[in-house]
Amino acid sequence: MNWGGPGFVIAIIALSMGAWVITTWIRAKHGYPLEDEWGGTTERSDPEASRKIELLSNENGDLKDKVLRLEDRISVLERIATDKGTRLSDEIEKLRE
Repeated sequence: MNWGGPGFVIAIIALSMGAWVITTWIRAKHGYPLEDEWGGTTERSDPEASRKIELLSNENGDLKDKVLRLEDRISVLERIATDKGTRLSDEIEKLRE
């Protein structure tokens, strides 16, 4: 075999291209970001995952609002429980009149 001939150079190029294709296929199969010819990366897009993220973000916002309302209610209950008894009883008596 002639190591310096065009057949050897073409074989090296073919092996390199084959390895690149196999590597890209494995990366795509397992969800890794793919590299383009300019060195940038392309993320795998999954519309179902983005929909789930949107739904979870909305639910997270609703739960945060609910926690804030509950914290406000707890602070009112704490204020009532720690309030001096004489003042609270005076206010109750005023409401009864």
